[in-house]
Amino acid sequence: MRVLVVEDERDLAEAVVRGLSRRGFAVDLAHDGAEALEKTWASAYDVIVLDRDLPAVHGDDVCRRLVGEGASSRILMLTASGTVDDRVQGLGLGADDYLPKPFAFNELVARVHALTRRAHRTLPPLLHRHGVELDTARGRASRDGRPLALTVKELAVLRLLLAADGAIVSAEDLLERAWDEHADPFTNTVRVTLSNLRRKLGDPPVIETVTGAGYVIR
Repeated sequence: MRVLVVEDERDLAEAVVRGLSRRGFAVDLAHDGAEALEKTWASAYDVIVLDRDLPAVHGDDVCRRLVGEGASSRILMLTASGTVDDRVQGLGLGADDYLPKPFAFNELVARVHALTRRAHRTLPPLLHRHGVELDTARGRASRDGRPLALTVKELAVLRLLLAADGAIVSAEDLLERAWDEHADPFTNTVRVTLSNLRRKLGDPPVIETVTGAGYVIR
């Protein structure tokens, strides 16, 4: 899942990005509201973690503009003020959730997970196909009951392929949804990740390469 963190406190921002990346999210970072809007115009995000008090363009205005433009991203608003009035105002702008600072990182992760589920309501918590099962909330995968030791990127790719429900997923879509903005579009990282994933899934192979189109679990 792809997340945009918008936070001008650099130490906090980098800590959140590192933490979410370790939990398997593809994370981009913006340090002000103007940069955040530029990134949302260029890429689609499942969740935006948005600080309210931002330079350049205030977080309220970023939220208002995204909602007004019909963005599909779920918005988790952060603020140093946790009063009821502030929460009501933030939610009234169109934010989907509201988290006052300071916050426990595990709570932030739980809320981001909850918002990604709301962004993809049609997906069940357990994805399965051809004996492969993925618990999306816990990040656990198995094949025919055998646990699989997958990396966060392998889990992200497997999730996208299972969620496609038999449709072909292009390499470009995998790169867009499972990696952050720093991924080189000309890299072979998708091919290498898929090769490792196939090896761990074992025989008979379940991931099919469709020449010129992408990958699919039939």
